[in-house]
Amino acid sequence: MAQLLVRNLDEHVKVKLQRRARKHGRSTEEEVRDILRVAVNDEAAPARPLGSRFKARFARIGLERDIEELRGQPARPARFTL
Repeated sequence: MAQLLVRNLDEHVKVKLQRRARKHGRSTEEEVRDILRVAVNDEAAPARPLGSRFKARFARIGLERDIEELRGQPARPARFTL
């Protein structure tokens, strides 16, 4: 396992890390490891476009066509007909 030493950490950051660790029931060291693990894993997995995720999720019920991207367009209220 690798080691990492952090110098010149602001006191208020250290205190907040300790509080966060207590809240989660673990040591400050384990809390910092978890924060770093989550940060690196989130960065490593680029998000797929929302339309692609919808298409994949609903493919088994017959959604096969692409969903139009609406990026940059103003939001419009939904219209329901009776």
